[in-house]
Amino acid sequence: MNHLHTLIKTCYLVALLIQVSCQSGPVEVNTERTYGVMAKDAVVSTAHPVATQVGLDILKQGGNAYDAAVAVQFALAVVYPRAGNIGGGGFLVYRKSNGEIGSLDFREKAPFAAHKDMYLDENEEVIEDLSTKGHLAAGVPGAVDGMIELHKKLGSLPFAQLIQPAIDIANQGVVLTKREAAKLNDHQDNFNEINDYTTHFAKVLPWNHGDTLRLPDLAQTLMLIKANGRAGFYEGTTANLIINEMERGGGIISLEDLKSYKSVWRDPIVGSYRDHKIITMGPPSSGGIALLQLLAGSEPHDIKKLGFNETTTIHLMTELERRVYADRATHLGDPDFYDVPQAMLLDPVYLKDRFSSISLDKKTSSQEIKEGEVALIESIETTHFSIVDAWGNAASITTTLNGSFGSKVLVKGAGFLLNNEMDDFSVKPGVPNMFGLIGAEANAIQPKKRMLSSMTPTIVEKNDSLYMVVGTPGGSTIITSVYQTLLNVIDHDMTMQEAVNVGKFHHQWLPDHVLYESDGIDSATLEALQLMGHVMKPVDAIGRMDCILVNQNQLEGASDGLRGDNTAMGY
Repeated sequence: MNHLHTLIKTCYLVALLIQVSCQSGPVEVNTERTYGVMAKDAVVSTAHPVATQVGLDILKQGGNAYDAAVAVQFALAVVYPRAGNIGGGGFLVYRKSNGEIGSLDFREKAPFAAHKDMYLDENEEVIEDLSTKGHLAAGVPGAVDGMIELHKKLGSLPFAQLIQPAIDIANQGVVLTKREAAKLNDHQDNFNEINDYTTHFAKVLPWNHGDTLRLPDLAQTLMLIKANGRAGFYEGTTANLIINEMERGGGIISLEDLKSYKSVWRDPIVGSYRDHKIITMGPPSSGGIALLQLLAGSEPHDIKKLGFNETTTIHLMTELERRVYADRATHLGDPDFYDVPQAMLLDPVYLKDRFSSISLDKKTSSQEIKEGEVALIESIETTHFSIVDAWGNAASITTTLNGSFGSKVLVKGAGFLLNNEMDDFSVKPGVPNMFGLIGAEANAIQPKKRMLSSMTPTIVEKNDSLYMVVGTPGGSTIITSVYQTLLNVIDHDMTMQEAVNVGKFHHQWLPDHVLYESDGIDSATLEALQLMGHVMKPVDAIGRMDCILVNQNQLEGASDGLRGDNTAMGY
């Protein structure tokens, strides 16, 4: 724990320096606590400092939170290519200053030619890597259509003004952080294996911190979107380049798939936790339903009294998580194709019965919760950003390519990566995806269907006013990271930055072990949990939260500078 405390103190000092540079005037800070960036009017928190600056600049130019969100999304496609994208998709939850709420589903879709058994061999066994690497792994991208729809409904500045910063950065280049240089180096073999030409990501010598990555082909694609809007991506030159790529690599996305893709405005899922209103994403994201189930299971217990990351607290939360993920595997999918039993899953009577078998003295066997087998969880790459503007409008957006750099397919001549989201379907019922998540018929592959997601963009109200904007990357750990962060603030009275910094843990029913950050749980607590029957597995990091807290008319922007290059800025 001493190492974690040192990191938190260091982060606090960094936050104070950022605070001085980003604020228009002094803000009183209690120096005994750890705070993020404090601002009076507006905050942007993203996975990359350049993208954060782009969003802040748009706000200073008079744009609202949704203008800034569009600009950030396109900027992330340039500066954070392993997860930021125009070749993937995601979800938005919004709350306007007048209290209006809504959500946008710009999740990818299965192509028309997709079918239930497309990743199985003649013996009906899953073909290794087919749903995760290469052209057949890609779903129809939704990010560009999503940003067009977001701007159309909620934007205020001209669209061209919002996409121009990304064009400029792609042409001029972005200076690589140490982490991003390392990630590019890690995937050189994949880029060379999947692509039959020398991509802009390729380098004879290793990429180094401080090198400049230029993406001129991506700049041209962004210019086509700037000039032609949606048609600049889903039709014409860019669409033809995608189809050429599909033909080259055996993919199945067609011109009809691209032209017919539409994002969908959906009603968000709304619940409550200790007099706080929780506004979150519904299916085809599993995140919102799962989050509200976890909060419902927590509310009868005095979480504050049980203590932060104490034995009983971790045990209780783990037992809740295991049951919720078992429900996820069985009942959740695309509501346009499957009748998701949302009312049942959130019914208090059902949840009371679901959680009634939890003992505070010992763990329940995962096989008793629900049968199934699963391999080890693998790494993930998603990104989240949170924005609050000077009028009080809020945007919470999580977007992804799925795996790191998606399918590793860089569309020749267009400069962007395609996702590998097809792996988020239940490729075969009972067989885990790359994140160890099991699915059933509810999430089986069908043409034009959206694959299930764990993304959990969330907004919280307190006393009918905006209180928190939260979210994180992390694949299957997204839901549990958001859950813990909310409890950290509401139950454990943490600042937003403290809630982001502290150690986290995760259980997803199967595999039957608890992932935990090495510095997050002390040895005595670990031993006690093991005696209760839990298998504890240390990992380097869980989640990279980007969050905003409204506290006494001040905004606290909390970004995860410990686990990533995440940066919050405000004014």
